[in-house]
Amino acid sequence: MVAWISDACNYSYDSRLGCGGIRKGLRSLCFTGVARQLFNAISERGGFNQVHSLCEVSSASDYEKKIDKECGSHCIRTSNYANALEAVESFWKLNTSGTKPTKFILCTALNSCAKLLNWRLGVQIHARIIQKGFQDNLFLNSALVDLYAKCDAIVDAKRVFNLMEKHDQVSWTSIISGFSKNGRGKEAILFFKEMLGSQIKPNCYTYVSVISACTGLESVFEQCALLHGHVVKLGFGVNTFVVSSLIDCYSKCGRIDEAILLLGAATGRDNILLNSMISGYSQNLLGEEALKLFVEMRNNRLSPTNHTLTSVLNACGSLTILQQGRQVHCLVTKMGSESNVFVVSALLDMYSKCGSIDEARHVLEQAIEKNTVLWTSMITGYAQSGRAPEGLRLFERLVTEEDFTPDHICFTAVLTACNHAGFLDKGIEYFNQMRKDYGLVPDLDQYACLIDLYARNGHLRKAKELMEAMPYEPNSVMWGSFLSSCRIYGETELGREAADKLFKMEPWSTAPYVALASIYAQAGLWNEAVEVRKLMKQKGFRKSVGWSWIEVDKRVHVFSVADASHPRSQDIYGELERLNLEMKEVGYMSKEIFKLDGVDDGTFLIGRELEF
Repeated sequence: MVAWISDACNYSYDSRLGCGGIRKGLRSLCFTGVARQLFNAISERGGFNQVHSLCEVSSASDYEKKIDKECGSHCIRTSNYANALEAVESFWKLNTSGTKPTKFILCTALNSCAKLLNWRLGVQIHARIIQKGFQDNLFLNSALVDLYAKCDAIVDAKRVFNLMEKHDQVSWTSIISGFSKNGRGKEAILFFKEMLGSQIKPNCYTYVSVISACTGLESVFEQCALLHGHVVKLGFGVNTFVVSSLIDCYSKCGRIDEAILLLGAATGRDNILLNSMISGYSQNLLGEEALKLFVEMRNNRLSPTNHTLTSVLNACGSLTILQQGRQVHCLVTKMGSESNVFVVSALLDMYSKCGSIDEARHVLEQAIEKNTVLWTSMITGYAQSGRAPEGLRLFERLVTEEDFTPDHICFTAVLTACNHAGFLDKGIEYFNQMRKDYGLVPDLDQYACLIDLYARNGHLRKAKELMEAMPYEPNSVMWGSFLSSCRIYGETELGREAADKLFKMEPWSTAPYVALASIYAQAGLWNEAVEVRKLMKQKGFRKSVGWSWIEVDKRVHVFSVADASHPRSQDIYGELERLNLEMKEVGYMSKEIFKLDGVDDGTFLIGRELEF
């Protein structure tokens, strides 16, 4: 299609042939003929046949009513009476009949293209607008900005926006939303600040877009807090969509307490707010709270969305509660959500984390459409369940028999499987295949997997050389994994270097102190180990308490060191003591190299119980 558009226009565009790229000084009569050729080619080339993909039913917005009032035309049935596809088909019939389109007709057609994400048709309607001399119309230009922004043609959206003589709420919100959805949050915020300096005031949709833009920024919490204050000041603090976006933003930057306060202050709890909060709990590994809120949602007869189901399944997987996961699976089937790839992927992940990998494979086999996301989830599941060789065999079958093209995430899963299985040679081979066979440049995740694979197999020097040679700066996760391998293999020098890196990168974390003290203790360097312990005390650090849990008769029992809160703690102590004596009788002797927290030998895991 690009070729025949170029032939019709014989004109140079700056980006994606978008008419928004035409400079203002070139809107001359000579271009009108070019625009006419471009538009007339629609019916000749069958461009309208491409709209039969998605149909969205929606009611007419205030914006559309405003257009209607100005233009006074009802030649096309608007969204009140038909969906976007029917609106475009009506436009096609009107065009072939020779009827001249009005501003309202063109605007309705553009809105329909935006809903269908049909950029190709939209750019041809843009040409028609220029041909008719409507290029200075505020409403048409706002619709064009919205179209290009939704179709990821953000450069064209910005050009149209900059050429507009004046703006309205729709054009400002569309350009801000476009930059936000395209991962360009800084620019979205800059446009928002510019909007505040104009006479146009933001509405709730503007705030939703700019709050969403904050999530990818380094100063996400500060920006979100500023916008939160702005929202409250202007009276949007009770709007469900705005509050939901704030909950989502706070959750993504780890400020879950702020999100909880927002939910508590909400005047009413609808499914939009609860969906956001459940997702926030799940993202912050607060699975118990996510499930409790989900139960509340169901008791109030509020309908969960596919996004809700995905979050709840993730919570079940993180808590490894298989029975509850199966119940959610039943709800998935009841709601007909088994065709949603993200829900199916969450099911695979849940069953894998719960150790039921065969059920995960059954879910995959029953999936209507098997794409890269599902295959990658399955390979990851095999790796996490101790069946990494099966995951690698699945990958080999896919690339040789199924014409499967892996992406970066898939290779991360494959390298993770090699890591779990200890297959160093295979891991190196797959890493090299990325560039050689698929033209993929390894990113930080793939380098991290290979470095960890080297380190886990005892090749610590090689792992460090690769960290220094890769085109990325090693992060705290990589250094933490490397430090753990140094502890396993008793590598004092490299362990000290890794710990020093982590002290600077994560000064609040106790993990590098504990690992370094353990390395010193294993090497018999007791003075150094004591110095590390003193340093921890000076900083007020304590080794974080570990937890484990088990599900028995639909109850989750949680255990921790030196915790006697479980109702049957005396029975548990007695049984553990009996087991300890049996181990000693057969010759087992516990070996404690170094104690950081002063816990005496013989202190067992005692816990509490939870019920959902």
